[in-house]
Amino acid sequence: MDEIDRAIVNALQGDFPICDEPYREAAEKLGIAEAELIARLGRLLEEKTLTRFGPMFQVERMGGAFVLAALAVPEADYERVAAQVNALPEVAHNYRREHALNMWFVLATEAPEGIQDAIGRIERSTGLAVYLFPKLKEYFVEMKLAA
Repeated sequence: MDEIDRAIVNALQGDFPICDEPYREAAEKLGIAEAELIARLGRLLEEKTLTRFGPMFQVERMGGAFVLAALAVPEADYERVAAQVNALPEVAHNYRREHALNMWFVLATEAPEGIQDAIGRIERSTGLAVYLFPKLKEYFVEMKLAA
């Protein structure tokens, strides 16, 4: 990352413009061209310096649902099960953990009933029980990292 990349990462965490031309406005504040900003963001994503660039939505306010879920996957089957779980469009993130429940993932659906449907598909395809950890209380923790 060069200094411009660092400035982009630092400036756009939680402060992306909401307007008709947000990339143009953000680029102007950074002193670069809109096309350069878009190209640099694309490169940072392609190189995996950034893993995601986009808005965070509260899916429940839009009528959807999400839940943290876990599986206890036998080590010999881990890669197969990970591929099956990750193939579902409802799976937002999937992480390996050192725990009896060694696969943790987030299910996000357009409607609450979609969660049970996705769980059923995972259990049928993997032969494993899905453990759910629904949100009991919501906290807002804003985390900004300096590049």
